[in-house]
Amino acid sequence: MRIAAGERLEAILPAKLEIRGHSIECRINAEHPVKFTPSAGKITAFNVPGGNGVRVDTAQYAEGIVPPYYDSLIAKLIVHGCDRAEAIAKMERALSQFVVQGIETTIPLHQAIFADGGFRAGEFDTKFMEEFLAKKAE
Repeated sequence: MRIAAGERLEAILPAKLEIRGHSIECRINAEHPVKFTPSAGKITAFNVPGGNGVRVDTAQYAEGIVPPYYDSLIAKLIVHGCDRAEAIAKMERALSQFVVQGIETTIPLHQAIFADGGFRAGEFDTKFMEEFLAKKAE
């Protein structure tokens, strides 16, 4: 708001910004993890992970219905660690503890991405998914 009011960025921010940690977000969708087709239906079991540095934004619940008419997003899973390696470890643990039954989700896709050596090493660009999916199809 201060910038919109005309203040300069240098007047608002400290001289040196301190980078504190690393965060990663996975969007959990009601979709088939390979074909990406929608997976509407009734959620028969739903248990979200928790713990230090783990956040889940969702409105879903066990016995909830995922309709076929809207965006397939059912949750955002966000983790924060002191560095990228810790954030990846937290995300892998959180994905392994995230339970959604009754519908297909993108959780297995996220798990495969986090197991990819190039992703883990930070060697990716905007073509990562295209190349990742091509490798998986071979």
